[in-house]
Amino acid sequence: MAATYIKWRKHRNYHPLVFKIIGASRVNILARYLIFTANLQNMKLESITESVIELCYEVGSFIKSEQTKISSKDVETKDLNSFVSYVDKQAEEKLVNQLKNILPQAGFITEEDTEDVIKDDFNWIIDPLDGTTNYLHDLPVFAISIGLQDKKGMLIGVVYEMGFDEMFSAIRDSGAKMNGKPILVKKATDLKDTLLATGFPYHDFVRMPKYMKLLEDCFQNTRGLRRFGSAATDLAYVACGRFDGFFEYGLNPWDVAAGALLVQEAGGMVRDFQSGNDFVFGREILAGSTSIFPSLEKMVQKNMNE
Repeated sequence: MAATYIKWRKHRNYHPLVFKIIGASRVNILARYLIFTANLQNMKLESITESVIELCYEVGSFIKSEQTKISSKDVETKDLNSFVSYVDKQAEEKLVNQLKNILPQAGFITEEDTEDVIKDDFNWIIDPLDGTTNYLHDLPVFAISIGLQDKKGMLIGVVYEMGFDEMFSAIRDSGAKMNGKPILVKKATDLKDTLLATGFPYHDFVRMPKYMKLLEDCFQNTRGLRRFGSAATDLAYVACGRFDGFFEYGLNPWDVAAGALLVQEAGGMVRDFQSGNDFVFGREILAGSTSIFPSLEKMVQKNMNE
């Protein structure tokens, strides 16, 4: 019973008065109290997540409605092979304005710099249109990606893949869903049975020779490799079992924040190329099921970290 007491005592969602409860005979009371507060916290997170999902549908409708109206004169070049249009900017403004109402105390990390106030406790990490090039070329793979980060890491992740109208969501320690139904990563155990996804470098070419060696390894030792042009979608597809793994470098936080949580909550693993946890801000990510991850990580590190 003492061990149980210590375990529950470590829970963050407690009231100070709880610590007046002393002795093994009161452990059950303490446990019930902490379960209640944990459930209350989960209810709040579920409510926030549902609000974010509704917002994604709303802004997604705007994005899709503008696809036939946009022209080349509406597109700006931010960097080599990196484009932005009024759709990206207006979509981000809509997201930021509504997210301020959903969680007023949160800061923002946004792709189009609509808002750049970073807070200590909570921050929204937003990509209003991941896959802009696909969108501009009428390819049906582009997504809204919204993640909520707290001091412990990613707390909520929502990816709305608009081309196929699929909504992916996850809450830390509560699992991942697609269109409201639970999802899990695949359980392949051999690389030769896997289908992997990646993203091609579009401005950072310093590591290109190593990356090409990695691609060669993938071609020779897996079932196949796909490049969809939206990291958020790739990660969502790992989470629901369509891809066995995903790797890419040269990424930004808004590309991967929500999708990384999807994979973790679907039973997968996410790391950077050095086996660390700096995959949101570290500009490189490796994700896959736990069963295939050691082999996938070994292949990536052999080529990228030499």
